[in-house]
Amino acid sequence: MGLILGFCGLVVYETTSQDHWRSLDQELTSLAGTLHDGLEPLLQEPGQLEPSVQQILPNLCLGNIACPRLPQRSHILNATQQPGYYVRFLDLNGQLLATAGENPPGLAFERETTRQKPLTDQKGNRYHQVSLQLKTATGQPWGYLKVGRSLVEYDHHLHTIQGFLVWGLPIVMIVVGGASWWLAGLAMEPVYLSYQQIQQFTADIAHELRTPITAIQATLETTLSVEPNSEETYSTLQTIKRQNYRLNHLIHDLLLLSRMDLTTVNPTQFTPCCLNDLVSDLVEEFAGLGITAGVKLSAKFRAEQSVWVRGEEEELYRLVGNLISNAIHYTPTGGEVNVLLETDKQQAMIKVQDTGIGIAVAQQTRIFDRFYRVDTTRSRQWGGAGLGLAIAQAIAVKHRGSLTVESELGQGSSFIVKLPQFSGPISGA
Repeated sequence: MGLILGFCGLVVYETTSQDHWRSLDQELTSLAGTLHDGLEPLLQEPGQLEPSVQQILPNLCLGNIACPRLPQRSHILNATQQPGYYVRFLDLNGQLLATAGENPPGLAFERETTRQKPLTDQKGNRYHQVSLQLKTATGQPWGYLKVGRSLVEYDHHLHTIQGFLVWGLPIVMIVVGGASWWLAGLAMEPVYLSYQQIQQFTADIAHELRTPITAIQATLETTLSVEPNSEETYSTLQTIKRQNYRLNHLIHDLLLLSRMDLTTVNPTQFTPCCLNDLVSDLVEEFAGLGITAGVKLSAKFRAEQSVWVRGEEEELYRLVGNLISNAIHYTPTGGEVNVLLETDKQQAMIKVQDTGIGIAVAQQTRIFDRFYRVDTTRSRQWGGAGLGLAIAQAIAVKHRGSLTVESELGQGSSFIVKLPQFSGPISGA
């Protein structure tokens, strides 16, 4: 928007200045031509001004001296008596013979009859000048006629336009930007409202499903506590129980995401959390899962002291837990998963590194999308719904941090969590 307005302002400035200059030049050229045509029939000898010339130029003064301004009379060249105009007569050698009108100090006396650039006098005022060669009535070269005009009004006009562009353009940009922001807000309000309604709908649906799912789970457990009539019935009930548990877990994840979408973050409610204890607890908790999967799980603390952050410990626990769980499930038997805790420039960093299957570059931009799964077959085997990384990223963002991935297909992955480090006093630490 700024570039467009700036370009339009430049076009307006150039167009206006050129039009004004063209009008000024045409006026001066017409005046010089009229004066030239009226004087040539009166000139008899080269370099000699006849008395009859003063009939055309009543305020004509011989030599380079200032003459008193006479009252204007009615004749075709009244313009030469107006402020800012001047007429000069030069002989064939370039010597000044006479002047009329203004007498700018220090203005050059060139004999050239071509179009000249604006001239400048000793005071710094600019003048536009038209030069014509004069001939006598018999056609002999007489000398030169120079008609000029001050550019004070022209320059003032350009300075006014420049001032308007310099000061007016930012104001216009602010007004246009504010209006655009307001209109965009009006246009986006229905979209934002619809988005909020969808979020609220998801939260409501997940909340309403919790009760029947919980009831089904309780009924299944009660039924399974009593020995079923047949092995087939028992197997069917176990399948229903597993799927019901998976559905219950999915609803819980949806509720968590919906709450984070709809709830405004209030950092003042965060409490100090020790990441050393959190990582140690998680590695101990997932040790059994690692042994079952044949994956070596370990933790390394590179920070010299305990690393603290401010946040909700339960959510941070879920964040790192999701990353460890994913790393174990996507690492083949015999692989390793390492959890590293370190600090870098007032930031706490948790790296969950694995030697698993890796993630293709094309998929790395989508793995944090909801319900997206890199390997759908492997995800279904352990009940994944594609929400784990989405939840992890949402928790990291809520805690003013970030979650990124570095991965190479077939070489493993590294998920990096960065959180603002808390350096204040910790009570009871």
